Amino acid sequence: MSDVELVLRSTRVITPEGTRPASVAVAAGKITAVLPHDAEVPAGVRLEDLGDDVLLPGLVDTHVHVNDPGRTHWEGFWTATRAAAAGGITTLVDMPLNSLPPTTTVGNLRIKRDVAADKAHVDVGFWGGALPDNVKDLRPLHDAGVFGFKAFLSPSGVDEFPELDQERLARSMAEIAGFGGLLIVHAEDPHHLAAAPQQGGPRYTDFLASRPRDAEDTAVANLLAQAKRLHARVHVLHLSSSDALPLIAGAKAEGVSVTVETCPHYLTLTAEEVPDGASEFKCCPPIREAANQDLLWQALADGTIDCVVTDHSPSTADLKTDDFATAWGGISGLQLSLPAIWTEARRRGHSLEDVVRWMSARTARLVGLAQKGAIEAGRDADFAVLAPDETFTVDPAALQHRNRVTAYAGKTLSGVVRSTWLRGERIMADGEFTEPKGRLLSREP
Repeated sequence: MSDVELVLRSTRVITPEGTRPASVAVAAGKITAVLPHDAEVPAGVRLEDLGDDVLLPGLVDTHVHVNDPGRTHWEGFWTATRAAAAGGITTLVDMPLNSLPPTTTVGNLRIKRDVAADKAHVDVGFWGGALPDNVKDLRPLHDAGVFGFKAFLSPSGVDEFPELDQERLARSMAEIAGFGGLLIVHAEDPHHLAAAPQQGGPRYTDFLASRPRDAEDTAVANLLAQAKRLHARVHVLHLSSSDALPLIAGAKAEGVSVTVETCPHYLTLTAEEVPDGASEFKCCPPIREAANQDLLWQALADGTIDCVVTDHSPSTADLKTDDFATAWGGISGLQLSLPAIWTEARRRGHSLEDVVRWMSARTARLVGLAQKGAIEAGRDADFAVLAPDETFTVDPAALQHRNRVTAYAGKTLSGVVRSTWLRGERIMADGEFTEPKGRLLSREP
């Protein structure tokens, strides 16, 4: 331990081998060793004794809409990354749309990186976008370091990011597969959406009927068929329909290179509890029924669903009208994702080790960030310190994202994030933040 600068000690450290008492040694921003709890700390080395609070690897959230530049009145890198740090998230990957310009060319990527450079409280990477007319831009974006490419199969909600039909999906997928990239897809079929009843108004049941499960199921089936045919690597975004799970399990069994995410709101909120007019609960695809939620949890447990991410998609409060048809669809979850998932996971008999696997290890693996996602020697010294048995009631005024609208208002959650550490530096403690210390990440070759 001659070169060690910092030791974090806890009776509960979550490592790839399990949870155990340990002392974690840090030097130059990296974990150098995971030692016995009572390991001697050399004179002059800083010791942080966390007692019985849990030390877990910083979370990696691979689905975040920061909206900066262009829609910074909705969100921005400063506020989004503070919310992430407050929630124990040390790395996020920004989606290519809802910002202006969208991340669909190398030039637009440079603009976004320039905007983010001095505002990031946590590490930030970027997805590129696959549009009907930018196949020529995909390889240059890949070479410039984006982690993969986002595509919609139905209208995205913003005019500057149009969807792909099946022919253009195949064209983009073949191009991306040709250089070994990753295509991530919002999978809802536009024909099924168009055929569904579109009544509008404040009733949640009407909104739910307008985004039926078969829209997801058909889109997922078509995506899997294309991926199988083209030997492509694909990722299904924000899965909400449990009816698609057998299709996904079958494709995985056949060797199709597919991974799947779901989100805290699908795992902790239910259609039955959404009040009419409460569009803070609106997202696409929608929050579905409790029975559907049970099957999503089973799929997480058996590995059909790989990971949990926020799909943090904020807007200004005025866009959250009481008409579900016209209200902006998106749920802000960065700060609350860990306690929300932990609260429900524990109720269902899952462990914090499971939560770390879903929200850190597998998300880091999804985007190829080998230095993130685990407490072991050689990884970045990114940590969250959690008091798992302490509870709090969600107060929107205490949230760090720019527009403090939340579907979790008033809920009592378990798990208080005491502090968050990035490369061995404490960036948040008890709601207080340092100046931004995050780095901009690129895909590792």
